[in-house]
Amino acid sequence: MPAEYLKYIIAAEYEANQVKLLVAEKSKESLHEAQVEGEKLVSASLVRAKAEIESLKRESDRKAMEAAAELANSTANKLATMRARAEKRAEVIAQRIFERIVSI
Repeated sequence: MPAEYLKYIIAAEYEANQVKLLVAEKSKESLHEAQVEGEKLVSASLVRAKAEIESLKRESDRKAMEAAAELANSTANKLATMRARAEKRAEVIAQRIFERIVSI
């Protein structure tokens, strides 16, 4: 009987080793799958981040152009106002000069 028990023990050890090898192989496969999935998620995140950055860049460019146009319009209005005032003052000064020349 001891020889029979030894056969059972050897068979059990062999099965245990086979299970260990199978578990190790499955672990490697799972680890590889997780790594591939992680790389896909990182890649997708990078694509989304780049798209969002481009969108934000276009939005900021649009806002900057609007602000520049608004500033240019405001500056043009101020320039027109200052020019009108200067022309009125020039007319008044020309009138005064003419009056002084005539009164001489």
